[in-house]
Amino acid sequence: MKIALIAHDKKKNEIIALAKKYVDVLKGHELYATGTTGTLIMGETGLPIHRMKSGPLGGDQQIGAMLANGELDLIIFLRDPLTAQPHEPDVSALLRLCDVQSIPLATNASSATVMLDAMKSGIYFK
Repeated sequence: MKIALIAHDKKKNEIIALAKKYVDVLKGHELYATGTTGTLIMGETGLPIHRMKSGPLGGDQQIGAMLANGELDLIIFLRDPLTAQPHEPDVSALLRLCDVQSIPLATNASSATVMLDAMKSGIYFK
């Protein structure tokens, strides 16, 4: 599977913790991430990750283009709903594309855990 990992600034620690907990699950898949998130996860886990630009600099749009082209199978995007994001239209477009393409999307650590546990058990979403 091709999996994208994205996290707003206040959620970076949560996505790193998820990646560390599920490193054995994630290492069997092709991973993509926005810039800073990818760098942090790679540094903490050693997982190989294809890094895009930072979200506010177009990384969300790069992930969105991959979605539109059918190049991703799962998105984990830990969003910070309490902080205004300067690139909110890009975030909204990404979420909309997940619905249009019927791509599983986790927007918080609890839903990401459910998806990663399912993958660990051999259940896939596509």
